[in-house]
Amino acid sequence: MPNFNKVFLMGNLTKDPELRYTAGGAPVANLRMAINRVYQLQSGEKKEDVCFVTVVVWRKQAEAAGEYLKKGDPLFVEGRLQSRTWETEDKQKRSIMEVVAERIQFLNRGKGPVEGGHEAMEDEGAPQGPAASGSEEDIPF
Repeated sequence: MPNFNKVFLMGNLTKDPELRYTAGGAPVANLRMAINRVYQLQSGEKKEDVCFVTVVVWRKQAEAAGEYLKKGDPLFVEGRLQSRTWETEDKQKRSIMEVVAERIQFLNRGKGPVEGGHEAMEDEGAPQGPAASGSEEDIPF
């Protein structure tokens, strides 16, 4: 049976990127995004729903995100879904569903190209395994 795991998201950052480095020195950033959806009920009333998503960005993209993005900035993400689980120091099991970015595009609200020419970036060297070591700071709830 064929499988397909591809995600496209457009939303705004809810906080500044969290850039860090793995023990091996690879840059990795967590981006927290809000994606809004407006829909209309049969009664004609408009409703808005917000989905919060964690996006993991690796290598050059992570460094560019840490340098150029800030809370509130619009962003387009192409990636894949990934779930991971871990156990906290007090033996509690935690899990998270996140998006591992393959490509990000800064959408700086119609002000022209983003400084440094980092409008769209792809990172073919992004790890295909678990995103980063789990800690309570990574838990979205």
